[in-house]
Amino acid sequence: MSFTDPAQVADYIQRTERIVPGLHDLHKMAALLLAERAPSAAEVLVLGAGGGLELKALAERQPHWRFTGVDPSMQMLDLARTLLGPLGERVMLHEGYIDSAAEGPFDAATCLLTLHFLAKDERLRTLRELHRRLKPGAPLVVAHHSFPNQGPEQDLWLMRNAAFASPAGTTPEQTANNIAAMKAHLPVLAPEQDVALLREAGFVDVQLFYCALTFKGWVAYRA
Repeated sequence: MSFTDPAQVADYIQRTERIVPGLHDLHKMAALLLAERAPSAAEVLVLGAGGGLELKALAERQPHWRFTGVDPSMQMLDLARTLLGPLGERVMLHEGYIDSAAEGPFDAATCLLTLHFLAKDERLRTLRELHRRLKPGAPLVVAHHSFPNQGPEQDLWLMRNAAFASPAGTTPEQTANNIAAMKAHLPVLAPEQDVALLREAGFVDVQLFYCALTFKGWVAYRA
């Protein structure tokens, strides 16, 4: 989707709820995992905060946490402001990428449904910058597309993803186009590559906590 097109931004929340299996449970699990290490008045960095879904979920579950949200799309940040409502009093939003984030150090961080847009080198740089902004021992929760990225297994998982995410009435041609677009535009890594990048960036004790068709999620900790 385009994160600047007004019609697609307006449809973002409904679309994301449809295509990401167990989205709200993912947010609930992320809050639980962060709270294991984060203090009651934590400062939390949310990279890819546009739309505001995880910000709202985290803020509702932890009334004393404060958040710094970063996203390259002002339209998506506007959507987050609308969704957050009064909860936005505890959230600072910044347009940009990881370099736009405050230095911290933060007590915890999330990066949900974002890293699959980044090529491997930029993904590693982003993870290193996240690591640098966290306090020692602080948790990072990530979740994004992660599946075999070549050969028959890639096509199989893309077909499964399309079957789950496509609304009723989607034609075979539309499904094929969606699969081709994902292949062309998403630099997806295999799960073992994602884990290796987290470790290369300096994170330790990397644990898989979410696995839903093409989506995977991990919690890891700043060394």
